[in-house]
Amino acid sequence: MDQTGKPLRWWQGLEKYCWVVLVISALGWLFDTMDQNLFNLVRKSSMEDLLMPKAERAALTGAAKTAFDDDVRFKGGIVTAVFLIGWAAGGFIFGILGDRLGRTKTMIVTILIYAIFTGASGLVNNWYLYAFARFMTGIGVGGEWAAGAALVAETFPQRARPMALGLLQALSSVGNMMAAAITWGIEGAGLDWRIVYFVGAAPALLVLWIRRSVHEPEQWTKARERASMGKEMGKIGELFTHPVLRRNLIASVLMGTAGVGALWGVGFFSTDFVLGELTKLGVEPDKRNSVKNAMFLLQNLGSFFGILTFAVIAERFNRRKAFFLSFVLAWISVLAFFWGVSKAGPNTATAALILAPIMGFCSLMPFSGFTIYFPELFPTRLRTTGCGFAYNAARVLAAGAPFAIGFLGKKLGFPMAATVVIFVYILGFIGTWMGPETKGLPLPEDKDFDTAPAPEVAPAKA
Repeated sequence: MDQTGKPLRWWQGLEKYCWVVLVISALGWLFDTMDQNLFNLVRKSSMEDLLMPKAERAALTGAAKTAFDDDVRFKGGIVTAVFLIGWAAGGFIFGILGDRLGRTKTMIVTILIYAIFTGASGLVNNWYLYAFARFMTGIGVGGEWAAGAALVAETFPQRARPMALGLLQALSSVGNMMAAAITWGIEGAGLDWRIVYFVGAAPALLVLWIRRSVHEPEQWTKARERASMGKEMGKIGELFTHPVLRRNLIASVLMGTAGVGALWGVGFFSTDFVLGELTKLGVEPDKRNSVKNAMFLLQNLGSFFGILTFAVIAERFNRRKAFFLSFVLAWISVLAFFWGVSKAGPNTATAALILAPIMGFCSLMPFSGFTIYFPELFPTRLRTTGCGFAYNAARVLAAGAPFAIGFLGKKLGFPMAATVVIFVYILGFIGTWMGPETKGLPLPEDKDFDTAPAPEVAPAKA
């Protein structure tokens, strides 16, 4: 309450340190998503250069040109899938280390890994090394999220936690927009795509600030002191043997698979799709790249507001209603984008620029939920282990989506392929049905799982 007896708004009455933690964690995640999406934006041009010299490509015509384009799309899907697998591996490894070593140490290590190997992506000379560099970037990217989310969740008071975590996730969209701005500027200046990755190595400097300013959360410190034989920090087996934790884990994996599979298997191929449509219309390369970058910028501007909207809905109503709504809207928006753009003909660029922010708003909404909801499902000593496993098991399960969009795209065309792949959202509805409602509850502790009641067969109506 404030001095007049009115409830404090979520941002009022917070200690300065809370804001330091939020800013640092948000920057870590912002640069994380920036480095992810640099690849999405230069995937086509980089794969073309690594698969065939520019002079040879210029001589391709007819069937040879079509075969080369298919090869670029297919191998681009392979590199994307390899990145997702690295992302998952990093999440598993550093999820456990986040509980055992601490949130802050884990953030430092993961930021260094993804920054260094983003820079290394600009040094490769074949697509195999490119895939390896993206795999290692994924290792760092996958580990950073769980540590940052747990750090913010354990630092902010309960009344402010959901909106702080929603803002943390929303700022990831700023990282995506920064990737678009960097790529736009570098491509606009006629510079090589490799320069994009060299700029992406800059976040390593953030580590210096983290080391000086952030300490481990009190909740984690106390949990480590209380840890005993059989209840060690980061003991992953408990996620499978305790029935409630197992239910929570399965629910979160299903929800994460829906979001990641649809976004990385369909949503982030929007740039490649639009480039292809503009190429069919005979649009000049410079104009195509400008439309692509503007569209991606707008797509992520929309996602910023979608992520914040999820946080508001989750607090106004509850977590499960917010998830159900977001999965429905995401499904509709993806269909609207791919079919709308494919039918736009000479108005393709306009349609893409209008529909992209709508798809971004809707398809990124569930990701706000992952950041808010997943830390509420696991006790402190298993929080980054559970969050990391859930989010990154989803990436393993979703790794087939980029292959599917590439394969089905050749057989059915991009819009129909997208229509098939986004059936993955069904998993999101199942996971939401399984998961417990956590609105208004404090972060769980070990004592909340001392008993092991059977998981609910039919959770309460959302």
